[in-house]
Amino acid sequence: MANDSIPPSPDAQAWLARYRLWQHVVEPALWILLFCGQATLNSLTVSLDISRIGLGFARWEPVVWEWSSNLVLLALVPAVVAFERRFGLQWDCWRAKLRWHVLASVVFSLVHVLAMVGLRKLAYASQGAEYGFGNWPLELFYEYLKDARSYGSILILVALYRLLLLRLQGEASLLDAPDDGPPVESVERPERFLVRKLGKEYLLPAAEVEWLQAWGNYVNLRVRAHDYPLRATMASIEARLDPARFVRVHRSYIVNLDYVQEIEPLDSGDARARMRDGGQVPVSRRYRDSLRRVAETGS
Repeated sequence: MANDSIPPSPDAQAWLARYRLWQHVVEPALWILLFCGQATLNSLTVSLDISRIGLGFARWEPVVWEWSSNLVLLALVPAVVAFERRFGLQWDCWRAKLRWHVLASVVFSLVHVLAMVGLRKLAYASQGAEYGFGNWPLELFYEYLKDARSYGSILILVALYRLLLLRLQGEASLLDAPDDGPPVESVERPERFLVRKLGKEYLLPAAEVEWLQAWGNYVNLRVRAHDYPLRATMASIEARLDPARFVRVHRSYIVNLDYVQEIEPLDSGDARARMRDGGQVPVSRRYRDSLRRVAETGS
């Protein structure tokens, strides 16, 4: 089934490492290309339809319509991504969180319409014309039908993008109890995690996890300069880790004491844990004394 350790995959890991350096540039650039390309193509299509039917609109009007809409949608993407990170639609809990996304789609549509209409009024005023939105209740409903699709499309694109990254870097999960017979190791306090990467499964020893970081609906397991997302909460995973080895140091961090090289106090009263690989983990004042005590006593 699975090997006892994760073998290196140089090509995938090297590509992912290079991409991570440019990820903060590539991701916004892709969204910009998507919405600007959509605005350009829609402007051209609507202009051709107006010319073909013979409607009395100036050539600049469809450009204003499409660009005002898509620029506002582009500006709303970071908010949708942040909301999705907080209320992710996983298979095991999508029903409970769906209502929050329905509500968010309504807010999304209202903000989109109000900002879009404002931009259009400014553009029309610059041309000595006046923009009329029409019957507000009817138009708001019409725009919501379109905006709900846009909201859902953004969620789908984010999910597909995240799935691609997870397949490249690997996604961790806890070992389940076997269907028949007793488990080989404790399920309540696992000694290993199951990692799925590029269609293969590997066993990752828990002792090799250097630290854990909360990240939205996931907990990232840091192992040899690589992060393996585990779909769990910090509280649930903390309860299943060996307390003699893993210590909570921050609301969002748990460290493996075997990999802590130094605890550096800060003027703010917090501290910073320097790890053996050179990484740094924040230590809040709430956990600083307990970390120092456990590190010194080894218990």
